[in-house]
Amino acid sequence: MPRHPRSPNGRAGVRRGESGTRAGGAGGAAPPLGRDGLAALLDAVRAGRMEVAQALEKMARYPAEELAAAHLDHARELRTGIPEAVLADGKTTAQTVSIARRVLDAEGRVLVTRAAPDAAEALVRALPDARAHALARTVVAGPAPRLRPGRVSVVCAGTSDLPVAEEAAETLSFLGLDPARVYDVGVAGLHRLLLRLDDVRRADVLVVAAGMEGALPSVLAGLVEAPVVAVPTSVGYGASFDGLAALLAMLNACAPGVSVVNIDNGFGAACVASRMLGRRRRAKTGDGP
Repeated sequence: MPRHPRSPNGRAGVRRGESGTRAGGAGGAAPPLGRDGLAALLDAVRAGRMEVAQALEKMARYPAEELAAAHLDHARELRTGIPEAVLADGKTTAQTVSIARRVLDAEGRVLVTRAAPDAAEALVRALPDARAHALARTVVAGPAPRLRPGRVSVVCAGTSDLPVAEEAAETLSFLGLDPARVYDVGVAGLHRLLLRLDDVRRADVLVVAAGMEGALPSVLAGLVEAPVVAVPTSVGYGASFDGLAALLAMLNACAPGVSVVNIDNGFGAACVASRMLGRRRRAKTGDGP
């Protein structure tokens, strides 16, 4: 398994605005077909502001759209609550930009993960108001979502785990959550974690990233009520086997309440936490999906 490439610390903070008509703007362009866009389309038909034939034309590429190198699933957010993201790893820069542009046009916003610096730079140039995060290797374009209820904390053992932790945090933000960050509190200095324990206990779900021996999620699961989504990272010396040792340690955690995702999968951990919070909210309120 390849080691997680390291990036310079911090947010790239690159933004680029473009003039011209965005999807849903003037000139009859189709509105974004995410959850909100579909609701607006149906409301327009019900209120008589739009003919059924017009609505069908705007939905011609829904729920799926076939591109040269991809088959986009525009209905994913409606089904699962998690919109389709674009994994840049393994794609050419041209493929990544083409897919991301189409997702943005159709759904109103897009998240690209594992974007190498050249791909991130191309995306920022190509997508209106794109925001690149160098450490997380993510690029986000489109308006910020409405803030959802629920408290989630992203915890990591050491500074070397930050790329994975920040990928999780950026994904959670894209999904409408406001993650708290509790970093560099690994078991090599347990007092650091104990100093932040009151903060951590306020969370409804924890995403915990750790490499080396991967002990932090098990320690936390024995101290807090919230479920722990554990993320093994490929940080460590030779016997860590690029994160395999941490993965096995987390799978064998003796503290109950630990769920484990794949090595370096901050994105997947964030999606698990988001779904947990969604189910928890619906159980409290009785709301449907």
